[in-house]
This record gives sequence, structure tokens and C-alpha cells, in this order.
Amino acid sequence: MRALFQASKILLLDLASTLLFLAVYAITGNLFLAVGLGMALGIVQIGWQLARKQPVEALQWLSLVIIFASGTATFLTDDPLFIMMKPSIIYGIVGLVMLKRGWMTRYLPPIARATVPDLALTFGYVWAGLMFFSAGLNIVLALTLDVTSWAAVKSVWAIGSKVGLFGIQYAIMKSTGMRRARAMMAAS
Repeated sequence: MRALFQASKILLLDLASTLLFLAVYAITGNLFLAVGLGMALGIVQIGWQLARKQPVEALQWLSLVIIFASGTATFLTDDPLFIMMKPSIIYGIVGLVMLKRGWMTRYLPPIARATVPDLALTFGYVWAGLMFFSAGLNIVLALTLDVTSWAAVKSVWAIGSKVGLFGIQYAIMKSTGMRRARAMMAAS
């Protein structure tokens, strides 16, 4: 269970600016406040790691670049359709980054790295697939729904799909890891 909390902590920190954006937008309905706070949190997170001389992973840099690019575009255009299409661009870029072999290793506890590295690689590609699917789904939603309906459906899908895949991945990797660990102990 401790390993789940450790992986969840890292994932939540990587998604913190997005989660802050969603929370502020859901509470206030103020797009510009939500975007501004998401951008500020992204800067603070990277700055904190750099100040502590900790490595900044590729997905974290990508997140900061996306937050800045999309946030700036949101401020400049004030176009609802652009704002609604923006997640498709983000999902596509994140999906491309997730095609990097082994990106998920950072999120695994040592025991998982030892027992299920192959599943981590496979699920890395499954996550990339989810990002590409989400990009396409978002385009369809943006072109067919009004802004309020789009925001509601998008929020449920964005959180639900990731929590669901995370739960499936955790269950499969945990059960497979335990089985393999027992087999390794029995063999030695």
C-alpha cells in the first residue's frame, strides 16, 4: 500500500497544475484565474526542484511548456473554440512523450522495477494510447457541445479515465509482481 501512495504522490505532483486549474475553474467559472494559477503553480514547482538541485523529468518540463503555451494562447485569443480544442493538442503532445520507452519507471517503487519492468513498458504505451484517444474524443466534444456541457463531460472523462486506468494498472502490476516475487523466492 505504501508503494501505491508513493506512486500516487509523484503522479499528483506532476498533475498538480492541471488539477488546480480544474478545481479553480469548477469553483469560480473564471477561466483566466484558473489558467493564471495553473501557470503560477507550474513555475513554482519547477523552480522549487531547480533550487533544491533535484532533477526535473521530461514530462515535468513538457507540462510547464504546455501550461505556458496554452495559457498564453488562452489569454491572447479569448476564443472558446480554441480553449476547447487546446486539450487535444496537449493530449497529443503528452501521448508522443509517453511513447518514450521506459518513461513510467520513475513512478515505480523498487520492488516493481525488479519484478514487473515489462508491464511498466506495456502500460507506458497504454497510457500513450489513452492520451491519443482522449485527444480525438475532445475534438468531437468541442465541435458538438456548448462550452458548459463540454467542460462538464471533459472534466469527468479526464479524471475518470486516468483514475480508471491507474486502478487497472495498479491491480495488474501488483498481482503479477507478487506472483513473480514468490516465484523468485521459491527458485532461490
